[in-house]
Amino acid sequence: MVGTVEKAPTVVHGACPHDCPDTCSMLVTVEDGRATKVEGNPEHPFTQGTLCGKVSDYLDRVYSKDRLLYPMRRVGPKGSGQFERISWDEALTTIAEKFKATAAEYGAEAIMPCSYLGHEGLLNGLTVGDAFFNRLGATVTERTMCISCTSTAYLMTYGPTHGTDPDTFRHSKYIVLWGCNALSTNVHLWPFIQEARKNGAKLVSIDPVRTRTAKQSDWHLPIRPGTDGALALGMMHVMINEGLTDDDYIENYTVGFDELKARVQDYPPEKVAETTGLAAEDIVTLAREFATIQPSVVRIGVALEKQAGGGQGVRAISCLPALVGSWRHLGGGMLQAPMWPFPIRWDVVHRPHFIKPGTRVLNQWQLGRILTHEVPLDPPIKMLFVYNCNPVTQAAEQEKILAGLARDDLFTVVSEQFLTDTADYADIVLPATTQVENLDLMFSWGHTYVTLNNAAIAPLGEAVSNTELFRRLAAKMKFEDECFQLSDEQLTMEVLDWSAPVMEGIDMDVLKAQGYAKLKIEEVPHAEGNFPTPSGKCEFVSGMEVDSNFVLPAFRQGYETYEPGEPVDPLPTYTPQKESAHSNPELAKRYPLSLMSAKPHQFINSCFANLPKHAKLQGGPRLIIHPEDAQPRNISDGQLVKVFNERGTFQAPAMVNDMTRQGLVVAPLGYWRKLNPAGGTINATTSASFTDMGHTAAVGDSLVEVALASAQPSFGAQILTRLFSLFTRDKKEKAVGVKTKH
Repeated sequence: MVGTVEKAPTVVHGACPHDCPDTCSMLVTVEDGRATKVEGNPEHPFTQGTLCGKVSDYLDRVYSKDRLLYPMRRVGPKGSGQFERISWDEALTTIAEKFKATAAEYGAEAIMPCSYLGHEGLLNGLTVGDAFFNRLGATVTERTMCISCTSTAYLMTYGPTHGTDPDTFRHSKYIVLWGCNALSTNVHLWPFIQEARKNGAKLVSIDPVRTRTAKQSDWHLPIRPGTDGALALGMMHVMINEGLTDDDYIENYTVGFDELKARVQDYPPEKVAETTGLAAEDIVTLAREFATIQPSVVRIGVALEKQAGGGQGVRAISCLPALVGSWRHLGGGMLQAPMWPFPIRWDVVHRPHFIKPGTRVLNQWQLGRILTHEVPLDPPIKMLFVYNCNPVTQAAEQEKILAGLARDDLFTVVSEQFLTDTADYADIVLPATTQVENLDLMFSWGHTYVTLNNAAIAPLGEAVSNTELFRRLAAKMKFEDECFQLSDEQLTMEVLDWSAPVMEGIDMDVLKAQGYAKLKIEEVPHAEGNFPTPSGKCEFVSGMEVDSNFVLPAFRQGYETYEPGEPVDPLPTYTPQKESAHSNPELAKRYPLSLMSAKPHQFINSCFANLPKHAKLQGGPRLIIHPEDAQPRNISDGQLVKVFNERGTFQAPAMVNDMTRQGLVVAPLGYWRKLNPAGGTINATTSASFTDMGHTAAVGDSLVEVALASAQPSFGAQILTRLFSLFTRDKKEKAVGVKTKH
């Protein structure tokens, strides 16, 4: 009898799919058709062989007993999570018939896609369904929840440049992490920062919360949320009035200095101190050090844009490096999101030629208002198709979203890997593959490497990739356009301009051989200006015409027209929060505390929050509250509290700690609503308002009040409090290594 010959393990190049700036290069070990190990690729110059705590256990996700592996149809009430298995043909036929019936009765605009960055790939990510829904004639869904505001402000100043290459941070001498908790959410930048510090660099963290990064910095400035623009303008006041500017750089490579000089006279350090909550002498010191210790560099976080005036705040911060000539030096300047050099062919991604003139555009951040008819629509949304996102936990005004999803006249389809809070309300649920089952190309918004992800194993059960899902739907709808016939391999050759100068020396053979390749970019791109702006210079007074509703073409998904808003000041200014004592004193009397969401270690958005190991390591939900705010409310550490405003309520145990500022409470984001015995999550209280530019979600512009929960908490709430105590004992501050959205 001949024995079975076992195949030797194989190692497959992969890439992390998550919404994170690091976009790690991975290696997946496969034995007998099963993935047995996921680890970092030690050859990758930026991610250097390490993965975060979430993705290092990625196979827990792939092989979870709770994975969705077959199409299902709802058999219980909406929200009950009761489903029965059906065939793919039955699922596709049902969906196609519903598409046709909805379009026939109400018009195709009654159909709305709903997606975000549950996957960040060029094939399976944010835009994978655009061509299909544009062809269908559905409502165009504007997805500007994140980075649109920051990007608009950055491009107004510098144009679409990668800016400071993160690989060069090792050469910096003065590093400012502004709203960026790198240790928790940009961890692969940290070794470059540490190398710089060994060579004498100073690390400054500007953040309302004493995060892990702030604790390990040389200097932490606990700024009041939403006042970053005022601080930057105050720094410029000091730099200009004390003659600390690089006048040669200003003369030759910038425009609008005289106007900027006049503007910053309104922001003396003493006035800025009152606004920001920082000491005037600290503002002066920060300005002097940033100007004189070269090369100085700023790494901004996405958190900065989540305020009413987030765009103008980033505009002001962006002006700092040019004002003092930091761009002259290797390791100097500014890092926003170095995604701009990636030669992505957006026409291939969006297929905008399918969009019919006049097709309406709705912003997904206001999904709750849309589904509950608070936003008057003709026709109303009658069919919702959700993929790559979990809006019940991740979008604003949670109670409105739940009420909308519960509508009997709304038909909802959800493509997912697990039965999330959103999937529980679906009429049809479709099983989606994980990254080790997909082919994809990954760009990055945190480094300048293009990365290939090969499918390491066959899809489990009947799960399909997003690309395959929309191919099947197109076939069922009898869409015969060529773009719906392309295989994944063909799409990889279509979505990038392989002939672009930055792709010199990079082809698919190179990516297959090593899994990644660095774009051909300059390490010191702006030593002599050469900014991709209308003037070719850094624009203190921007030449871009921007209004409050303006969205960059890269974020428009192919639509061209939009309803103009209020003109944006082309010169940096400071705009206070909409929900604040300054702007709305009556509201602030009722709800005196600012609320900030935070990304915890073990979850990314709502991914991994349902997995036992990740949930145990993270611990239960919590609300961080300063002792001076807890004392008058009779709140002690570990007590269950309710957080509320006019939009809703959520409950969590209190963490009484001075790691946050007085007047600010912080709650980690990502917990699933149905897994929280106390009910609700942070987005029950979050506002659906927008920032000053880019139509971005003003997540951090929310006021709340906090009080003790009922004297007789439910049994589930008692268990939650007990779990919180067990999981966070002796490590409370360490557990909250958060990416703050201040």
